[in-house]
Amino acid sequence: MKFLRTEVSGAFVVEVDVRSDDRGMFARTFDAQTFAAQGLVPAYPQCNVSQNHKRGTLRGLHYQAQPRPEVKLVRATRGRVFDVALDLRPDSPSYLKWASVELDAISHNAFYIPAGCAHGFLTLEDDCELLYQMSEVYVPELARGVRWDDPAFSIAWPFTPSIISERDAALESFSQETRL
Repeated sequence: MKFLRTEVSGAFVVEVDVRSDDRGMFARTFDAQTFAAQGLVPAYPQCNVSQNHKRGTLRGLHYQAQPRPEVKLVRATRGRVFDVALDLRPDSPSYLKWASVELDAISHNAFYIPAGCAHGFLTLEDDCELLYQMSEVYVPELARGVRWDDPAFSIAWPFTPSIISERDAALESFSQETRL
């Protein structure tokens, strides 16, 4: 595995070593020892799947607040998405910066998003599915989010979303008072 740094401190694109032959391919997508050796979270007690039917679907930007902030390891198991990590950690050198990666089922890449960062994605084609490995279990009262189009972040989405949930559309703009 290769761990490629991004503009967000502690966020990495994880590329796998694919081995192909006439049978198909094989790749190790996760190894706890390898992640720990990189200083990354090696345990994920919860996994989630997000299925998205249509191109242009936006989900996010979501995070879980203190005292249970979550690391996410996200990969596309079907389709292609524009995936974003937004740093909301006031003490981080990359505070309020964002990083993106195109995740797709063909390359088998993943995005490691550190605790304290909001996450969102935009589907680039129909019929996308994402697998999330989560370092914390979901705590509904700690669920938070910020607007995907907030000018405070200037995220360069590839196009305007056509499908957004009522919850995500109602998320408030960021303010300095926003606390993790």
